[in-house]
Parts: sequence; C-alpha cells; structure tokens
Amino acid sequence: MPKTSSMGRGIMAVLAVGARHEAGHPGGTVADVALDLGKDRSQVSRNLRSGEQEGFLSRTSQRTYTLDWSVLTDAQLLTERRLHSDGGTALDTLARGTDEACFLGVLHGDSTVTIGESVPASSNLVGSWLGRPYPAYCSDAGQAVLWEASEAEVRTVFADVSFVRHGPNTPADVDDFLARREAARARGYTIVDEEAEPGLYSLAVPIRDFKGDVVAALQIVGIKERLEPRQQECAAALMAQGKWLEQRLGYQLQD
Repeated sequence: MPKTSSMGRGIMAVLAVGARHEAGHPGGTVADVALDLGKDRSQVSRNLRSGEQEGFLSRTSQRTYTLDWSVLTDAQLLTERRLHSDGGTALDTLARGTDEACFLGVLHGDSTVTIGESVPASSNLVGSWLGRPYPAYCSDAGQAVLWEASEAEVRTVFADVSFVRHGPNTPADVDDFLARREAARARGYTIVDEEAEPGLYSLAVPIRDFKGDVVAALQIVGIKERLEPRQQECAAALMAQGKWLEQRLGYQLQD
C-alpha cells in the first residue's frame, strides 16, 4: 500500500483535532491525538507543530492543540464570495433553461433580501429587486431560507411581525407559515402562490454551505398563469442548480 505523504499526515492531525472539538473536547494534547490516530507520538508531534506553523492550529498554555478559528473565518469569506459568483452562474443557467426570472435571496432579520438576479426580457417582470427587502413570512424566499430553523427559531424571527395581507394567499399567522413550510419540506421545494402579491407564483430551494447551514434561497419567480403549468419541469431545473451551487459552497450531503 502507498505510504501517506507528510502533507497527508499533517492534514490527518488537523482533522483529528477538529474531530475532538466536534466530540466536545477542548482540542487535544500530542498524546491525545496520537492515541486517536493510532500513530507514534513523535511523528504526531511534528505534524501538529507543522499545523501550528501553517496557521491551522493554535497551542494553549496547557499544551493542548486547538483549531485556529481564523481558518473558519477565511472559509466563510470564501463561501460568501462563491455565493455571489457561482450564484450568478446558477441564476443565469436557470434563467436560460426556464425562461423565467431567477433570484438568490438571504434572510435579514424578519425579511429576505435579494443578492442576485437573472431576469430574461421574456419573463414579463419589470424592475430590479437587488438589495430590496420583503417580509419573510410571504416572500418568495422566506420558507426556503428558514427551511431548517426550529419552530422556536421561526417564532422568534416573527415575534414582532404583523402578518399583513400582501396577496390573496398570504399566511395568516406563524402557524400558517409553519404548516406551509412543512408541506414544502415534504415536497422538496417551496411553492409561494400569490402570497407576496396577486398573480405572482414562485418556487424556491434552500442553499447550504460547507457547514451544512442554510445561507440562501434559489428562486424562480413568474406570472402564475405562465409558471404554474410548468411547475414540475421548473422545479426539477431549480433543484438541479441548487445542488450544483451547494457543491460549489462545499456542502456534502450527510448519510
């Protein structure tokens, strides 16, 4: 069998420290990590020191190695850049394939805000939504960006919100919103049918990052009489692009 390279051993040591954090331990000593890996202590010590020198690990006064959280910060910044750049690619691909307006939205307080859009001239939608907030309880992205939030978290988001009617099917209250989200989860994507405004119909999926957190929603928005008859076709394209974007953000589906 091929030997593991020095780089590979170093990565294994860093991952072992990360696994200890995940298990609830405050990092680990050389002896701890060597035991976890079943490796020689002197070799593991060299690998951990290399990890520290490269900025992946920190060493405490108790001689415990911990993850240097600046690595996570850098990864988060890269994710945000990819959300915009690769999100733009996903939007353009989706808009070309469906001939409908496509948007990328994020949660901001109790509203959603559009951070990306691709709008074909044939979509019959006028104006840009970039940077504009809309109430999350009835927006095209609302259910999707709150896809994995607990019931308590959803109630906290909407604690001070009055469910003003924006369309004929606007949710009446937080319980109504939660029921619609549960139906969307079972379906695999959301359907917002004249909730935001009369005649408007949309589909959306959550977008997760490398941590498994929902960071955005990818949406198709259009005139109801045009988009509703093509729901399944557009939903399939939406989910395909959603999975592609999640892969670009480092998300890995857990078994």
